[in-house]
Amino acid sequence: VVAALGLTQIVSWGVLYYAFPVQALLISDDTGWSIQRVNGAFTLGLLTAALAGIPAGRVLDRRGPWAGMSARSALAALSIAAIALSPTVGWFTVAWVVAGVAMAGVLYQPAFAAVTRWFSGEARIRTLTTLTLAGGLASTVFAPLAAALTERLDWRGTYLVLAAVLAAVTVPVHLVALRRPWPPVAHVPPNRGNSVASSQPFLLLTGAFTLSAFALYSVVISLVPLLTHRGASLGVAAWALGLGGVGQVIGRLGYAGLARRIRVVPRTVGVLVVGGQTTAAPGGLTGPTGLLVSVAMLAGAVRGITTLLQATAVTERWGAVGYGARSALLAAPVTLATSSICCSSRLRRSI
Repeated sequence: VVAALGLTQIVSWGVLYYAFPVQALLISDDTGWSIQRVNGAFTLGLLTAALAGIPAGRVLDRRGPWAGMSARSALAALSIAAIALSPTVGWFTVAWVVAGVAMAGVLYQPAFAAVTRWFSGEARIRTLTTLTLAGGLASTVFAPLAAALTERLDWRGTYLVLAAVLAAVTVPVHLVALRRPWPPVAHVPPNRGNSVASSQPFLLLTGAFTLSAFALYSVVISLVPLLTHRGASLGVAAWALGLGGVGQVIGRLGYAGLARRIRVVPRTVGVLVVGGQTTAAPGGLTGPTGLLVSVAMLAGAVRGITTLLQATAVTERWGAVGYGARSALLAAPVTLATSSICCSSRLRRSI
């Protein structure tokens, strides 16, 4: 299960998410569609994924991941093929909305829900860490792959090849590896899930993660222009952004030790406090450049920890029963916040 989901996370994130930034300007130049509309279609797909994840999580809680993740893997491949064959920007937008529905059933949230039910204790944290590392590796693999394909094919041909890769890898792997018994759970009153989702602690946790994500990813978007404004070269600024990714990996690798030593509430508060400090620091520090790069790396570590904290906080507070729906409810506003940042950044660059 771990190897299978790790592989499908790399391919799914790579094709559905990380290939697009490589293709966006090429799509606009080739079709004549404005870059705002091209970026807007992709962002609408991300927003659809956030909202579609809620009912997908409820179904997964009842039936397990096998049917849902397998079917949505096939839908994902079809939607990418539809994107490649889009004759109009309207078709292109609708195809990305369909891709968003597919994303809700193949990316982190359903995979997290599956391993949360199948694993427990430190094994669960190790597995979640593996999946997030695989998702991070997707950009390393598929951004260069998309660029290499584009040098030989146009963007449509590139997306058709990627659709074939997505179908050939994720559909059979999900069909084979996820076909295992879905662990039964003790009877839970029907209204308990609703009461947790509407409780003050859950709503406060959701709000905290949403605001934290907005702050942390604003730093990512602003880092390169901020460093160049402070006198760093573009190359140094790019290295700082890359080292933030290294920090993210280090943070994820260290999360298991942090979870063993600190209970969930003080752990959550501590991570959010450090996240606030690493958000404020680049605005207040004027140099030296090495210090700003170190802060960027620390901010990356906080982002890496926050991903796993979000994946485990629900289980540690309310248990594994109903995790799929609760996790999707928690993740939806977080995804909306990060999508809005990415969209506004692309619009500013296009203007």
